[in-house]
Amino acid sequence: MFPALETELKQEVGTLPLRELHRNPVLLDQKTCPDPYEDFMYHHLQYYGYFKAQRGSLPNSASHQHVRKNNPRYGLSGSFGEREDVIPDPLQKEKLLWPTCLSSAAHRQIEAVSRDPLMLSSPLKSRQLLHDEFGEVNPCLREPRDLFTFFPSSGPLQAPRWPIECEVIKENLHHIEWVPPQPEYFYQPTGNEKLPEIVGEEKGTVVYQLDSVPTEGSYFTSSRVGGKRGIIREPAVTLQGPEDNTLLFESRFESGNLQKAVRVDTYEYELTLRTDLYTNKHTQWFYFRVQNTRKDTTYRFTIVNLLKPKSLYTVGMKPLMYSQLDANTHNIGWRREGNEIRYYKNNTDDGQQPFYCLTWTIQFPHDQDTCFFAHFYPYTYTDLQCYLLSVANNPVQSQFCKLRTLCRSLAGNTVYLLTITNPSRTPREAAAKKAVVLSARVHPGESNGSWIMKGFLDFILSNSPDAQLLRDIFVFKVVPMLNPDGVIVGNYRCSLAGRDLNRHYKTILKESFPCIWHTRNMVKRLLEEREVLLYCDFHGHSRKNNIFLYGCKNNDRKYWLHERVFPLMLSKNVPDKFSFQSCNFKVQKCKEGTGRVVMWRMGILNSYTMESTFGGSTLGNKRDTHFTIEDLKSLGYHVCDTLLDFCDPDRTKFMQCLAELKELLKQEIHKKFNELGQDMDLEGNWSDISLSDIESSTSGSDSSLSDGLPVHLLSMADEVNQKKKIYKKKKKKPLQTRKQRNEQYQKNNLMRELKLIEDTPERAGFASTLQKQPTFFRNSENASSSMMRNEKPRLNKTQKPRFTVSCCPKRSTNSSQEPAPDMKPLWSRNRYPATKRGRATMMVYPSLHIYTYP
Repeated sequence: MFPALETELKQEVGTLPLRELHRNPVLLDQKTCPDPYEDFMYHHLQYYGYFKAQRGSLPNSASHQHVRKNNPRYGLSGSFGEREDVIPDPLQKEKLLWPTCLSSAAHRQIEAVSRDPLMLSSPLKSRQLLHDEFGEVNPCLREPRDLFTFFPSSGPLQAPRWPIECEVIKENLHHIEWVPPQPEYFYQPTGNEKLPEIVGEEKGTVVYQLDSVPTEGSYFTSSRVGGKRGIIREPAVTLQGPEDNTLLFESRFESGNLQKAVRVDTYEYELTLRTDLYTNKHTQWFYFRVQNTRKDTTYRFTIVNLLKPKSLYTVGMKPLMYSQLDANTHNIGWRREGNEIRYYKNNTDDGQQPFYCLTWTIQFPHDQDTCFFAHFYPYTYTDLQCYLLSVANNPVQSQFCKLRTLCRSLAGNTVYLLTITNPSRTPREAAAKKAVVLSARVHPGESNGSWIMKGFLDFILSNSPDAQLLRDIFVFKVVPMLNPDGVIVGNYRCSLAGRDLNRHYKTILKESFPCIWHTRNMVKRLLEEREVLLYCDFHGHSRKNNIFLYGCKNNDRKYWLHERVFPLMLSKNVPDKFSFQSCNFKVQKCKEGTGRVVMWRMGILNSYTMESTFGGSTLGNKRDTHFTIEDLKSLGYHVCDTLLDFCDPDRTKFMQCLAELKELLKQEIHKKFNELGQDMDLEGNWSDISLSDIESSTSGSDSSLSDGLPVHLLSMADEVNQKKKIYKKKKKKPLQTRKQRNEQYQKNNLMRELKLIEDTPERAGFASTLQKQPTFFRNSENASSSMMRNEKPRLNKTQKPRFTVSCCPKRSTNSSQEPAPDMKPLWSRNRYPATKRGRATMMVYPSLHIYTYP
C-alpha cells in the first residue's frame, strides 16, 4: 500500500457508518487499493480466464471465498471455471466447500471491528475467514480441514477410487427398495435335483472373462477414480444377430463379482467367482448382470469355486434376482428366485483346496431384459454416500448429526464417522452423557450389516420421542462402512491389504490398516472422555439362520452375567427374528484380534458382534421365510428400543432378565452334567463353574485364513528371508568352543608349515622323516592341548592372530638368547596390546615353527 493513499482511505472509510460496512463488505474493498502483487495476480488470472470476479474479490481478499462460492462459473470441486487441473488432487478439491458455523474467533474479530472501525481499512489476509451472502457479513472461521469430509449441496458425489488394475464400466447402477407383499419361503428340496458335472472351458465356450484381476502374489500399489486407464474392452462375446440367445454377462461395476462365465449348453452356464483381490481365497459373495434374456426358458447357473463346505443354500436359501423391466414398469425390486437348488462338492480334484458348487435354475420374466443376481441385497459405497448427503442437506438432522471423516482408506476413499447427539444445555450435562459405538461392513460381502445400520440411522435421526430421548442421554459414534475399498471392488472378506480387518484391531500398522487403527484410536479417546456403555459391530452369517449376538464373558463377579442382559432383552423385543439360544459369550484365542474382544479388553463391558443371517428366520411367525430389507431395517429400530429398556432408571426389567439368565444357566449346567453322567448339587455355589466349559465356540470363520502381515509387507519379508538364507549359506559355521578354535588354529598352522617344507627341495628329506614318524604330530598336538587346558588362554575376538620370529622380550634382539624368566615358553595369548606386555612368543623346534597369537 502507498502511505499517502492509505491515510486518505482510512479517513474516508472512517466516515462511513459501521452498519453499512457490515452490510456490504465490497464497499470496503472498493475503497482500498490492493498491493502491487495482488494487482498483478488479478490481471494475470483474468487474462488466462481463471478469474472472472470483481476486483474486490481477489484471491487473498476477505471476500474471495464468498465470491467463489456464489459464482456459478466455479465448479463444485473448487477449481476455477472449467480448469479442474488447478488443484490436481481430487482428495484436496473436496476440502474447499463445507459450510461452517460461526466460531468464537470470528465473534472476537467482529467485536474488535465494532470497537475500532479503522481496522476495516485493510483487507484481511486470513484464508480461514469466510463470508455468507452478498450484502451481509457474518464472518466465520473455516473448520480444520482434515476433521471431516465435504459434500456439495448439489452435483456429483465423490467418485469411488479403484485399484489401477481394475476395469470399470461407465454406468451408474441403481436398484429400488421393495418389500415383497407375500413371505418368501425357503426352498424345499425334492430329492430329484440334478447335480451337473463340471465341464470347464475345455468342452465349453468362454463367454465372459476378466483378465486384469490382481490375485495372490501381487499387492495394492495405487488407485484412481475409474480404475484402469485406457479403453474399456468388451469381455463378453459379440452377438451374431437377433436370433443369438447367448447371455451377456457383466460384473465390472461397484460391488460386482464374477470372474468367468462358460457356456456348456444352450441354456446352461458355469460361473467362476473372483477371489478377494490380492488373495486366492474367500469366494462367497456374487453380484453380476445378465442381458439378452429369453422369457419362459429354463436356464441353469452353476458357481463352481465356492470354498465353504457348509452353506445356508443346503437348508433352503435362494439366490436374489432383480429385473430391470419389472422395476421400471411394476416397481418390483429384489426377490428370491430359483429352483432345483443344490450345494455340493466339486468333483474336480486338482490337488489344491476343495471347491464346492452352487447350482440353480431360473426362468426370466421378460424377453430382452436386464437382470441381476446377488448373494444378498447389495448396498454399495455410493448408496451410503447418497444417504449421508441427504442427512447433511437436511436442516433439522444436520443440527444433531455431525458428519466427519474418520480417515482415508488405502485407496483414498473416505471412511465416514457420524456423531449423533442433541446439543446439551450445559457443559456438565454434555460430560454426563454416555457413549454408544456402532460400526458395520468390516467384511464387505456382508451387506446385511449395512441394512441394519440404515434402519438404526433412520430411527435415531427421526423426530420420534424415543429417538429424541436417546439423543438426549447418549452420544452415538457411528462408522457405517469400515471397509469401503472392499465394498467397491466386490470383496467378500478382505481389504486391499489382502487381510481380514476384523483380525487386526490390535494392529500398530496404521498405514496398512488405517480404518481399523483410527476406529480403535477414536474409541480410545472416547473412553478418556466418557463411559462407553455399548459397542456393536454389525456382521452377516453364512451358516446359521436368525439374528444373534457374540459377546464377551465378564470375569468380574460384580457384573456376572450382565453382558447377557442386552441380548436377552433384544430377543424379547424381536422374538421372531432374534435367537438368544444362538448367542455365544466365549472369548477364543483365535478371536483376540476382533473388534468385539479388543473393545472389551479396552474396558467396554457390553461389547458385541451382531450376526444377521443371509437366509431368514426359523422362529415364530416368520418361520422358514427369508429376511427382507425391511426385516433388517426393523432390527435397527429394535436396537434403539432395547437400548432404552437396558438403560431404564427403573431397574425392574434389568433385574428380571438377570434372574432369568441365572435360571437358564442352571438348566444348561444341569444338562451338561447329565450328558457327562455326573451328579451335581446346583443349590451350592454353582455360579463358580466356568462358563467356558459349557459353551461351544462361536463357529465363525477361521482367522488364520486372513491373518498375518498385509500382502505388500509379506512380500518384502519373503525377500528379506531369502537374502538371509543366501547369507547363511555363504557364511562358515562358527566354532562353538575355545578348545575347538585352538585346535583348529594349531592344525592349520602345522599343515601350512608342512606344505612349505614339502615345497622346499632341500627339506625333502626332513619331510620324509616326518611322514615316517606321525606320532610326533600326535604327541605335539596332545601336549599342546594339555598346556591349553592348564593355561586356559583367552582370545580377544576383535584382534587377529599376530605372529613373530622373536623369542625374547621387547628389549632383546638376539634370537639365540634364552627367554627371560617372566616369559613362558608355552602357547600363550596376551590379553593386552603388545605395547604393554611385550610381543607374543614363538617356540622353536628343529625346522618346525609353532606360532602363538596375542
